[in-house]
Amino acid sequence: MPKSISKRNQNLMHLIKRVHGMIENSDIEKHRQSQDQLGAIFGNTKEIQYEEFTIDEMHAEWVKVNRPHMKKQIILHCHGGGYSTGSSVYARSLTGKLAQSTSMPVLSFDYRLAPEHPYPAATEDAMKVWDYLMLQGYGARDVIVTGDSAGGNLALSLVLQLKAQERLLPRGLVLMSPWTDLTCSGKSFTEKADMDPVLDADYIDRMIAAYAPGMDVKNPLISPLFGDYGDFPPTYIQVGENEILLSDSKRLFKKMQEAGVFVKMDVFPGMWHVFQMSPFKTANEAMERNAEFIYGISNL
Repeated sequence: MPKSISKRNQNLMHLIKRVHGMIENSDIEKHRQSQDQLGAIFGNTKEIQYEEFTIDEMHAEWVKVNRPHMKKQIILHCHGGGYSTGSSVYARSLTGKLAQSTSMPVLSFDYRLAPEHPYPAATEDAMKVWDYLMLQGYGARDVIVTGDSAGGNLALSLVLQLKAQERLLPRGLVLMSPWTDLTCSGKSFTEKADMDPVLDADYIDRMIAAYAPGMDVKNPLISPLFGDYGDFPPTYIQVGENEILLSDSKRLFKKMQEAGVFVKMDVFPGMWHVFQMSPFKTANEAMERNAEFIYGISNL
């Protein structure tokens, strides 16, 4: 990599680390509020409209572009935040880009958060949203499930549950920096520890303690890496080269390949955890690749 690009990535990572440091707070409510404020700022655009509603008292919103869209297909997005923070408002920096790049409506929802609501609360809420969509007349193959970080974990857990119940599965999945292994056994946890500007081992440990206290973290609905991926829908994974969850994606990719899944993965050089949230060129290019994958499987 040319020195100029390496230096630029270094500067970007320093900036991301500073911004992340401003958001992170030991007071979890303040942390959540800061995230929502940031999401509201990044999601404030005239090109997108937000339609807020409730699903059985759970807050949700449709994210739509202000232009015609012909397809019946929709995107169901699971937000990140370590299962302890995050919301549909915080996720607008992603859901808005997904809606713009695909011209598809995006449904985002506020599943219950840990530590107030540990596993299986989030997985129950995701299934509730899926059932809501089916009752609204959508077919399983009308839905693309997306997720970032813990939301990638939740997206996988949802589809693993549907498979276990022998229900129809979504048309495909798009995962951005998915958190798949709560045993933290991947090599990148140590190899990328000094490079990742967003995540560190202490933060991950706190999120695990909040979400799965005293539980078997090898449960595939907690750590989807250990799931059975036979007959899984087409999946696209994006991950940053400089994040400690790099192994979570690489090992999932390998496992899906071995199971015969139509799966694709892009490792973005110099990038960090869920870099797609950032307002710069590489993030937009990643979203375009997400759209290309979604369009590519729309006729499968």
